[in-house]
Amino acid sequence: MSRLGKKPIILPSGVTAAFVGGVLTMKGPKGEIARTFTDDIVITLSEKEVTLVPARESNYTRALWGTYAAHLYNMIQGVTEGFTKKLEIEGVGYRAELKGNALALSVGFSHSLLIAIPEGLTVTVEKNVVTVSGIDKEAVGQFAATVRLQKPPEPYKGKGIHYQGEYILRKQGKRATA
Repeated sequence: MSRLGKKPIILPSGVTAAFVGGVLTMKGPKGEIARTFTDDIVITLSEKEVTLVPARESNYTRALWGTYAAHLYNMIQGVTEGFTKKLEIEGVGYRAELKGNALALSVGFSHSLLIAIPEGLTVTVEKNVVTVSGIDKEAVGQFAATVRLQKPPEPYKGKGIHYQGEYILRKQGKRATA
């Protein structure tokens, strides 16, 4: 049984929801987001709340019950507050800049890497901090992970791209023996 799914999800003021043909659409001050849901979970909308009930009793639907509730909470937070991920770039000569609708990374390769910015995301670069923000939690996290994957931090000097506040396990390296 899902403890998240049992509770009705309260819609804050300024947020409206519509469920048509398996697609739930949320509108709020930050924008509009839509997500497709299967008919394994029955989604009922009232004036200021959304309730979820499994259509049948099985392990699969019980797992989906809490997952769908978490998706709804993320959609509500996205259209009211939005999501943000910050990446730090460390290394001599490593830098990032915006070129049109792409992020250009110079991270020690012979060429710069161009990563296309998905629609709906906002990317800003200040010194060596790349900020990714948007209303879709999955899109923000996926783009930040894609950027980090281009040059993950290495354990000896810590050079590379990492999330702000991420702890990098450092290795000692070689030592001269006497």
